[in-house]
Amino acid sequence: MKKCVFCLDNQLLKSEIYLQNTLFYFCSAQDTILQHSGLIIPFRHIETPFKFTEKEWQVLQQTLQEAKKYFNKFNPQGYNIGWNVGAVAGQTVKHVHLHIIARFEDEPYSGRGIKYHLRSKENKRKDK
Repeated sequence: MKKCVFCLDNQLLKSEIYLQNTLFYFCSAQDTILQHSGLIIPFRHIETPFKFTEKEWQVLQQTLQEAKKYFNKFNPQGYNIGWNVGAVAGQTVKHVHLHIIARFEDEPYSGRGIKYHLRSKENKRKDK
């Protein structure tokens, strides 16, 4: 896909690639706040994980374990792992990618997970 920052053929990726295998690569998330965070991205250009093949799911599991080993050197006390699928869910690049965020006890938001912001009263949908 032309102009996709995650399609490596386009040479637009600014992140450091930490590891790769036959189907995925794992790179830095280029985040100044969440310094120990990364992305697992398939080489194949697809928009959502709902389009993964069975083989991609298998290799993704292995890639996730390798990513965890990479982050273990920073001694995190936890992880947040998640997908943003669709614009409403916050997906800004239409090439599926799995966020992996190493979490630490000394963070101001320690103990607050993925649902923290979603569960705020301001986010409640209006009754229909």
